[in-house]
Amino acid sequence: MDTMSSGLINPTNVLLVSLMLVLLIVPLQAQLQVGFYSRSCTMAEFIIRDEVTKAFIQDRGLAAGLVRLHFHDCFVRGCDASVVIDSTPSNIAEKDSPANNPSLRGFEVIDNAKARLEAACPGVVSCADIIAFAARDSIILTGGFGYNVPSGRRDGRVSLIADTRALPPATANLNQLTQMFSTHGLTQEEMVTLSGAHTIGRSHCTSIESRLYSYNTTMNTDPSLDAFYATQLMQQCPQGDRSVDSVVPINPASPTITDVGYYIDILNSRGLFTSDQTLLTSTSTADQVTRYAINPLLWKTKFAAAMVKMGQIGVLTATQGEIRLNCRVINN
Repeated sequence: MDTMSSGLINPTNVLLVSLMLVLLIVPLQAQLQVGFYSRSCTMAEFIIRDEVTKAFIQDRGLAAGLVRLHFHDCFVRGCDASVVIDSTPSNIAEKDSPANNPSLRGFEVIDNAKARLEAACPGVVSCADIIAFAARDSIILTGGFGYNVPSGRRDGRVSLIADTRALPPATANLNQLTQMFSTHGLTQEEMVTLSGAHTIGRSHCTSIESRLYSYNTTMNTDPSLDAFYATQLMQQCPQGDRSVDSVVPINPASPTITDVGYYIDILNSRGLFTSDQTLLTSTSTADQVTRYAINPLLWKTKFAAAMVKMGQIGVLTATQGEIRLNCRVINN
């Protein structure tokens, strides 16, 4: 006899229905949402944008710092704000890795936004979301395209210096870059697109020292670097100068504007890092560099989409992680 038609409840059927409901609900919980704070903290995005704008007025270079902060957060343990956690006597955190210290900037902007958000909406807005919004706002302020930021990230509770090995070094070649981005679900095309973030910002001279003065056993200077540009860099970065104040713009013509100058530089052998100039070492990536160099609209559109995708790497949602009350310290 059919148990359903007889009015009896079959425990097996109940279990199957319950499992189906769980499968339907869990993915919805795990997804980020545009407008996540529209009811719980209506002023969230405005407050963050206001803090980013104030910082940008004081120091236009902070925009690049905030974009890089988002990148370095997402590539280590996912976009969980682990990059802003302070070291403790028992643990050296990500921010104190040579890959981040002293080059990573913007921590105070995140702190200021968090303090205002805690006053307005206590325990609601995650540090990970603040970083993601701040990066988007920085791109807009420097002339890039705006985009909706899916939010609902939660904050991680772990930050380890050893994990920063996942960050692509300035010395990486094309294969290494492709593999490192692929690990996070990003294609080679998206890697080339996101590399365009180097259109804004600056680098410490120590990051290019070997390329200028000790390239290999037979040549001091990397031959793929334009000779005149190399001479300029040597004047700005004298050999042996390891001062934290010794910096050069990555895209000298427009270091505070989100444009395609970065790709034009690469085509002219003026990519500052090996990881920049290496984009010309395959036909497909070189063609992409050329397309972007002549079509700013194409790159800005693709870049906005790639930033949205990058911002969803390894996110914590629903009941995972926590909402840190102080971005620098995990909750007790």
